[in-house]
Amino acid sequence: MRIAVFGTQPYDRRSLMAANTAGAHELVFLEPRLDAHTAALAAGCDAVCAFVNDSLDAGALAALAGLGVRVIALRCAGFNNVDLAAAERLNLPVVRVPAYSPHAVAEFTVGLLLALDRKIHRAWARTRENNFALEGLVGRNLHGRVAGVVGTGRIGALVACTLRAGFGCEVLASDPVQDPELVAMGVRYVPRDQLLRESEIVTLHCPLTPETHHLIDAGTLAEVRSGLLIVNTSRGGLIDTAALIQALKQGKLGGVALDVYEQEGDLFFRDLSDQIVQDDLFQRLLTFPNVLVTGHQAFLTEEALTAIAETTLTSLDDFAAGRPLSHRIGPGHLR
Repeated sequence: MRIAVFGTQPYDRRSLMAANTAGAHELVFLEPRLDAHTAALAAGCDAVCAFVNDSLDAGALAALAGLGVRVIALRCAGFNNVDLAAAERLNLPVVRVPAYSPHAVAEFTVGLLLALDRKIHRAWARTRENNFALEGLVGRNLHGRVAGVVGTGRIGALVACTLRAGFGCEVLASDPVQDPELVAMGVRYVPRDQLLRESEIVTLHCPLTPETHHLIDAGTLAEVRSGLLIVNTSRGGLIDTAALIQALKQGKLGGVALDVYEQEGDLFFRDLSDQIVQDDLFQRLLTFPNVLVTGHQAFLTEEALTAIAETTLTSLDDFAAGRPLSHRIGPGHLR
């Protein structure tokens, strides 16, 4: 099959080419992101491979179907950027990578929490300027603190386990389905509102749905404990950025670590160091000393990239051979 790979980065090329050892597919690597305007670049291709910030709305999907594209392969787990109902109407199967490396994201989450809590990012910046003063770098132990984990799927469960067994936190969890192994180790499931009120640390690991959109908003932030630490490595839309900034200005939050941002599509995965970023909310976030932002890199390990490439190409192998698509998603799937 001829596959148009949109939003290509060097690491995408390396991992997909390594997984395509038999040369079963012709990979066409494209730097632009996929949307209704760039869809024309997929002319002559049988499949499209897209990532988290590509836009597969009804217009883009119609354009792709009109070009003869027969299948959409997402090299990621999330699919809130895809109009699945439109894809079904156009008879365009959509496959994804449901679990490439939960350890990668879970480990990065804990890394962000430690860096935020112990102000490692600020200390690193200071020492580069030969400033070795410790005032302003006082952190707190994680041991014994109340940590809330919103979403205990594969990633959230690993984070909850690490915080409970590794650091000795009191862990609260919120999820429609309880994990009996977490319960056995002392994780306590509570309603999400209660978790957000009682936790000193909150990490987000749930999908972006209409129900979870802006689950951290002005109302939520008004009820949380003073000094709360928030870590989000899931989806940017889980947090209302304007409300977050207001809470930071008021001194309500102890710190925020974000690997995702609700308007990241115009920013992340690109080098904008010689440009003026026009997103005022994002720029305002970066002015706070207790905010740590990374550019959606929690997934970025060698193991995860290998798993993503192999799973993606296996799904396309199955499609080409007429076999059932085990990772196909449709309108009924939870985002």
